[in-house]
Amino acid sequence: MPLLVSAVLALLWVSETTRAPSLQVEEFNPRSPRRPLPQWSDEAFVIEDRPGGPSDSMGTTFAIDRQGTWLTAEHVTHDCARVGIEEGGVAREVFHVVASREADAALVRGGMPSSQSLPLSDAMPPPGSIGYHMGFPGGQPTLVISELIGAARARRGRTEESQPVLAWAERARIPMGDGTLSGISGGPVLAEDGHVVGVNSAATDRRGRILTAPPDALARLVNASRAVNDRPVAYPFIDPGEAQARFESWLAQGVIRRIFCNVDDTRGRLTTGKPRE
Repeated sequence: MPLLVSAVLALLWVSETTRAPSLQVEEFNPRSPRRPLPQWSDEAFVIEDRPGGPSDSMGTTFAIDRQGTWLTAEHVTHDCARVGIEEGGVAREVFHVVASREADAALVRGGMPSSQSLPLSDAMPPPGSIGYHMGFPGGQPTLVISELIGAARARRGRTEESQPVLAWAERARIPMGDGTLSGISGGPVLAEDGHVVGVNSAATDRRGRILTAPPDALARLVNASRAVNDRPVAYPFIDPGEAQARFESWLAQGVIRRIFCNVDDTRGRLTTGKPRE
């Protein structure tokens, strides 16, 4: 699938300590002989690796606890020596990532607090459900409206291991456009009832598909972390206009933000990056 190659605004990296610790990455793997993978549909997807290997990049993240716990896609933080969440024009460095081995999801701990958090659901939405995908494709805030096709599998790169995903068919965007969705990775997809039911993982531009990590896998990762105490209330969306208004409000309040990855542990500016799908 095509990947957008563009410069990302240079941001200063800010650490809370004079001598910053190294990024700590934990893995959560719920798979076991007693818990086999669910049976998914026959529709399969291959998510291509980035040409040229790991590189500095940008994605999306969102708050799931007001005390500083955030969700994003696992591939957004994969191979990163440093991870930072945007705050006031700077990348505020964080030092603890819990990566799921079950799905393309990662929990970022120790980030800045948020005035609000988004409500999660572990329930699988039925096929035909409307989804509202929020994030920063190409670095710009965008709302993508889709319709759920159903559960599928996604194999990343040349590996034989597949991960569960939900596949959505894109229906509209606000603002309108047809460019690549690189950079929306890690952002939330919300159901019509107002719950987060997935994390954006990848998009296939030619087929108009968006892949997301499924809600049950997110719930297992969050529960295992024991880092989330909030139980925010979900409010249904009346129409896409209300979804756009709420998205803009969350952007203004910093509930949904850009997240940055440096693959080299070099202190200083983040000068370039490629939005990750």
